[in-house]
Amino acid sequence: MKLDALLSVIVAAAAFAADGATPVWPGFRGSNSSGVAAGATPPIDISPTNSVLWKVQVPWSPSSPCIWEDQIFLTTFNENELQTRCYNRQNGTLAWSRGLKPDKLELFHSTESSPAVPTSATDGKRVVSYFGSFGLICYDCKGSELWRHPMPVAFSAGGYGTASSPLIAGNLVVVNRDQNEGSTLLAVDLHTGKKAWETPRPEAHGSFGTPILWRNNGIDEVITPGSLRLKGYALRTGLEDWVIQGTASFACTTPVVGDGVLFFAAWSNGKADSPWPSWEKFLEKFDKNKDGVISLDELDPGIREYMRGLDLNGDGKIDKAEWDAIQVNAAKGENLLVAVNPGGHGDITQSHVAWKFTRGLPYVSSPLFYDGRIYLIKTGGMLSSVDAKTGQPYYTQERLDAAGDYYSSPVAADGRIYIASLDGKLTVVKAGGDKPEVLHQAEFGERIFASPALVGDKLYLRTQSALYAFGSQSAH
Repeated sequence: MKLDALLSVIVAAAAFAADGATPVWPGFRGSNSSGVAAGATPPIDISPTNSVLWKVQVPWSPSSPCIWEDQIFLTTFNENELQTRCYNRQNGTLAWSRGLKPDKLELFHSTESSPAVPTSATDGKRVVSYFGSFGLICYDCKGSELWRHPMPVAFSAGGYGTASSPLIAGNLVVVNRDQNEGSTLLAVDLHTGKKAWETPRPEAHGSFGTPILWRNNGIDEVITPGSLRLKGYALRTGLEDWVIQGTASFACTTPVVGDGVLFFAAWSNGKADSPWPSWEKFLEKFDKNKDGVISLDELDPGIREYMRGLDLNGDGKIDKAEWDAIQVNAAKGENLLVAVNPGGHGDITQSHVAWKFTRGLPYVSSPLFYDGRIYLIKTGGMLSSVDAKTGQPYYTQERLDAAGDYYSSPVAADGRIYIASLDGKLTVVKAGGDKPEVLHQAEFGERIFASPALVGDKLYLRTQSALYAFGSQSAH
């Protein structure tokens, strides 16, 4: 069977499964990272003490649940191992755990990241995990190792750690390997782990979004964001097909597809939002020994790991040349939500952008396409809803009484949107309307990095210390 024909079968099967015929949520944010479970009916009144079918303690890592039938797959970093774990979906018991110890751990942010951030992906026969400290590893669903594809240790932008999750597309596994130097988009054979193609991305100096699929102009494409650009690559060959210039200078989000149109939203420090202070003011605040540069050792531990991304040459210091280079790059970016029509080839910045929207943009949380609308959750707990066809807002930056950062991405089913804040507050919002109607809110008392998973009449949520299953007690 040809690749594009096989891909069509798999995409159709994933859509069929999402409608409830087979209980699956096969990777980051479900099918094709959409965040939508058509036909699912998860509960509304969710809290640490309500609608809980089971709860199990799990080692912390930010990755999200990946589900196929009665198995839940999670990655985690535990006892110096990069682990892939399988839990029983019916009762939460640990079915198996497989770990590996890399020769060297990648540099990562100690509180906001982990060596096990990427979410696993599965096709129901295999589960694939990606670790920036090791590479790709594949198990069958009983936990037997099938293959491994080691890679050099990644050095992500800012040393924050790897976050992009693997994508299973037909008989390929695709991974975004954007890092400080040597960025590539890699595809390996799903059955053997052998490299199928690898495309250099020399302009990409860091992004954390997960690749998705889009059928454009009769070609199955892999879409992935990067530095100042959004690009499409032919799935079969890895060749670049098109580019949109001038997106955010730094991308943490994942694109989505709706009604055949591609949507991408990202925000980073730039010319319009959160302008940088002058170099003189930066020195005045942090240059304790007054030598005209900022040594990372001069920074308090609480901000050092955020600031080390400014040390472009890795010498442990931030100088004016690095400061100026970062500001020049940031000024090139445009923080926006963009809708991309299919059919383009080459530079399609002017020809195939249907519309742009520049308010309420998310930093880490990815956009959601649901029932003809795009939903965005911005830092501070501000929700926006935009018409997917026109880009006209239904409402913009409406506060949800759930302040703070948002690393988890919104998911949707049964006319409801589920949104979790980093501080641990879950908000359920009714889809549609001229303003957000909050149906339910609950405090979990600990941080939530992971995006919820929706399967059938259940919702699965990973918090900093636990994995929950929520549903009707009578159905349990």
